[in-house]
Amino acid sequence: MRIGDAAAAAGTTPRALRLYEQRGLLPPPDRTPTGQRRYGPDDVARVRVVRELLALGLTIEDVRACVDRLPLLDVDAIRSRRVPEGVCVRASPVVSRRLAALDAEIARLTRQRDELAARSGPSPHPEAPAAASG
Repeated sequence: MRIGDAAAAAGTTPRALRLYEQRGLLPPPDRTPTGQRRYGPDDVARVRVVRELLALGLTIEDVRACVDRLPLLDVDAIRSRRVPEGVCVRASPVVSRRLAALDAEIARLTRQRDELAARSGPSPHPEAPAAASG
């Protein structure tokens, strides 16, 4: 299938497929005699895995660090946490580093939220409905 069809099948854009290819997440596809990219079902499955890993908070560089193990994954395994032992999303320094970065960002945002709340005065009780104006 051509790039537009492959992108649609994977739930992304042709631009993303070219980026994944450029960054080494997707091998260079076969080309037609006229030079157009040609993708197969395995390419679409790989793009779905890449997108799911990115949606979990990994970066392109994180995914690239375990690109050789991407064929071992499938989207359903990632979503259900049934990932084979030793694959990128389990027991990996890539994942550990990303979790640490996310934890640091959560802590930073929590401090920022607390500071804003402290400066804005008392907040209404979370269970209380907002008073209607009118």
